[in-house]
Amino acid sequence: MTSVDTPVKQSFVEPGGIEAIPLERRHGSPWQLLATWTAPNLEFATVYVGVIAVAFFGLGFPQAMLALILGNALGSATQGILSSWGPRDGVAQMVLGRVAFGTRGNILPAALNTVMAGLGWFATNSVSGAFALATLTGMPLWLALVLIVVVQVGVAIVGHNFLQQFERWASIVLGVIFLLAVIFALVSGHLTGGSHGGPGGFGAGFGGFSVAMAAAFGYAAGWNPYAADYTRYLPPTTSRLRIGLAAGIGDFVSCTVLMAAGAAAATVVDFGSGSPTDLFTSTAIMPAVIGKLTLLAIFFGAISANALNIYSGAMSFLAVGIRIPLTLRRAIVAGAFGVVGFFIALAASADPSGSYENFLLVIAYWIAPWLGVVLADRLYRRGTRIAPFLADDAKYTNWPGLIAIVVGMVLSIWLFSNQTLYTGILVAPTERFAHGFVTDYGIGDLTPLVGFVLAAVVYFALVPVFKPAKGAPLPASGYEEPVHVDAASDA
Repeated sequence: MTSVDTPVKQSFVEPGGIEAIPLERRHGSPWQLLATWTAPNLEFATVYVGVIAVAFFGLGFPQAMLALILGNALGSATQGILSSWGPRDGVAQMVLGRVAFGTRGNILPAALNTVMAGLGWFATNSVSGAFALATLTGMPLWLALVLIVVVQVGVAIVGHNFLQQFERWASIVLGVIFLLAVIFALVSGHLTGGSHGGPGGFGAGFGGFSVAMAAAFGYAAGWNPYAADYTRYLPPTTSRLRIGLAAGIGDFVSCTVLMAAGAAAATVVDFGSGSPTDLFTSTAIMPAVIGKLTLLAIFFGAISANALNIYSGAMSFLAVGIRIPLTLRRAIVAGAFGVVGFFIALAASADPSGSYENFLLVIAYWIAPWLGVVLADRLYRRGTRIAPFLADDAKYTNWPGLIAIVVGMVLSIWLFSNQTLYTGILVAPTERFAHGFVTDYGIGDLTPLVGFVLAAVVYFALVPVFKPAKGAPLPASGYEEPVHVDAASDA
């Protein structure tokens, strides 16, 4: 049996924090993940990745789509793999990181994800949703931002079961509207051309291609640190293959289709000349009525994405090991993130294009080395128990994991980063500028690829030196129930 139709009744607001989900509370089907990872990508942030590939990275539509497909495929494949880890131990993704990095070493990636998910992604998506609502209604941007923050924080506070239902309905409604927008964007676009009807973009070269691919990977893989958060309620007997396929397909298809719409739209209008949401929904791309519906979908799509960002951001915050001895500690942390995220979003609204491009690449810079470590560590521990290493009081150390992620991040960023905030020492000599704009990205941005490989290699090289502890063989059932994961739950 791979699903349980009726979950144990619980309070309206999901109680607790990051403790393991016991067997009696397990429920759901793996195919629900199709909606879980489709709905949050049905938003303008996804569209805008396609826009920047053509409008700012200089690619033509065909070259942009190849870069976007490759980036999305890599990020979605890892999304499927990590999602399949949730049911065995019933804990969140950042809690599982305690095995790869150690109880205290895990503070680094958990804190990074807290900032990126609960604050960074929250602010990024809130801005696009607020712009759409302000355009649609004529209300001030700050008021639109207040409304969107209140709604998405409310959804996240209620918790897991409501989130899954919300994403299921959102995937249907948003899917229909965005499908119409995609069709009109593709029909309107110059699908053999480049930015604003210009030439095909072959001059962008490998550099522009690799930057676009890194941005797409950063977006699709941006969900990776949340993956097990939404599978930890599934029964441990649930098919891992079905989990991986549902999560991976949901992520890949939604990302690729909406990015295609953005890339096509960028071949029609000049996205450097106004509000990105206004330009995408303009009559140059689609009929006015479809544009209005798309603006509404952009608003609700931001809510769909940010509900997950706030929920998982709160889980990551608790995974750091901070004790909050309150029954609704996860919900309280989610609410606090909403308040802080509002002010970050308000500041980011002044330069949405530059902020978003930099943010996408920064996401990829830390997730790639993190992936290299967690995948290498899981391979090292195949067939063994990990529950003893998940406890808050385990005092377990794994120096290879912590050293590997730091080395992977520092060296890859120092050498290969390519964005406005910092350019790597191997990249800078290869770039060319004219009138303040990049005309040739040189070798582009290889930071995610180098960071992933370097972190995995360093981890395996250090394992024989530090000999991190391994658990006993897994029981025949393959199930183990961790204890003392959330110290506050034992108080």
